Amino acid sequence: MGQSIDSIYTIYFNDIYRFLLSLCKNHHTAEDLLQETFLRAYLHVEQNHAGSIKSWLFTVAYHAFIDHQRKQRRIDLDKGIFLDKLLDHKKTPEEKLMMDEQVQIIIQQLDSMPKKQKLAVLLHDFHELSYKEAAYVMGTSLASFKVSLYRARQAIREKRGRETSE
Repeated sequence: MGQSIDSIYTIYFNDIYRFLLSLCKNHHTAEDLLQETFLRAYLHVEQNHAGSIKSWLFTVAYHAFIDHQRKQRRIDLDKGIFLDKLLDHKKTPEEKLMMDEQVQIIIQQLDSMPKKQKLAVLLHDFHELSYKEAAYVMGTSLASFKVSLYRARQAIREKRGRETSE
């Protein structure tokens, strides 16, 4: 991998935390899972991993989340505050208000989507993983990932179309 675990931690801490928070919607659980993710990364950082470090870390984080869910007897993905990074940019108060309203609409739309579609949007559109990286994290083929992402985006567009025509 070529990078130390300290530099990996510094670079990807916020992204992995936000991703975990978006999955579990609990600050304390996200922190615990973040520690678990980087512990697992520390134990296996020297192994050769296919793909980028970022996609590998998202995979480790996702598996830590799934393991936690299994232990808790809950296997459903909760909505979360995954869109924080959209609000991090310097915007006027009006722009922030408009963005906040759009974020709330998208969160509501994601809640009604199937798990694979929701995860596809989270990984690609909000956490900016490539198609290949996101498919790898989801443990699915590239074609299957693209179908899930397409269907999710289509559902969002259709819902927006219905809301604007009302």
